[in-house]
Amino acid sequence: MTFPLAVTMGEPAGIGGEIALKAWLERPADVPPFYVIDDPERLTALARRLDWPIKICPIDAPNRAVAAFGEALPVVPIGMTVRAQPGRPDPSNAPAILGAIQNAVRDVRCGRAAALVTNPIHKDSLYRAGFHHPGHTEYLAELAGTGETPVMMLVCPGLRVVPVTIHLPLSRAIASLSTAAIVDAGRITDAALRRDFGVDAPILAVAGLNPHAGEGGSLGREEVDIITPAVAEMRAAGIDARGPLPPDTMFHAEARRNYDAALCMYHDQALIPIKTIDFHGGVNVTLGLPFVRTSPDHGTAFAIAGQGSARADSLIAALRLAAEMAARRGAAG
Repeated sequence: MTFPLAVTMGEPAGIGGEIALKAWLERPADVPPFYVIDDPERLTALARRLDWPIKICPIDAPNRAVAAFGEALPVVPIGMTVRAQPGRPDPSNAPAILGAIQNAVRDVRCGRAAALVTNPIHKDSLYRAGFHHPGHTEYLAELAGTGETPVMMLVCPGLRVVPVTIHLPLSRAIASLSTAAIVDAGRITDAALRRDFGVDAPILAVAGLNPHAGEGGSLGREEVDIITPAVAEMRAAGIDARGPLPPDTMFHAEARRNYDAALCMYHDQALIPIKTIDFHGGVNVTLGLPFVRTSPDHGTAFAIAGQGSARADSLIAALRLAAEMAARRGAAG
């Protein structure tokens, strides 16, 4: 790749720093150069404490990352000192955490980086510092400034899932479910499968909300009143959407071969199957942005932060997928 991937620091009291270090240390041949936006002194101290043979190379611009990558982990300084104790998030680090995201988005949008890969953040700590977005996905949508509703996709080998409602309590997720939201998610997913994943004729499996997909209304009206009209509207728009399907029979191996992505009605309906299939290697992808963004499909893991035991599989998978998606967009012009 001509341009490196930009990786954000994430919550410094979590595992973001050590999985970034470990991703560089354990990188397979198909992971392209990347740089981290962070405090170089923090990462140097972390590598030293974990006794990992990693050299940190501060760089003043993303274009220097490729040359440095073979010998050291390139780091673009965030411009402030970051002090964090493992497992103990501090709201005073919010400017650095959010600044890393802002700088990475700027690099990608200005063509200095090929794609954005974000380390996990801790929303509660950011909320205490004045952050008002439900999560990473919504914040990135604001930074993108396109007015498009973002869509979260979770990806692992053999399964892609899209939750129509995301970071909401279950009662609010059910109350907010609408035909329009399902159609928007399906439209963005269909376009992304074609552009970013190389699927020429995507098939979307649309999950029901209730047990047995409502059994014709006897176990709930959402399938009849909300989901079936959404499927009809998508099909009228040329999207091969199928459903609503009983959620409990959608995710076994044979069923997964029949579609390219599953539209799920709420957060856990999507995340439980993908984390069961590939807990360590799942990737979070934000669809509907003018740039590629992926992330590890896990959180800050405060309980094991600073121990060096966190696995970098999901971050490595996120780096690999970001590069593949960026290459497809580049080839398409």
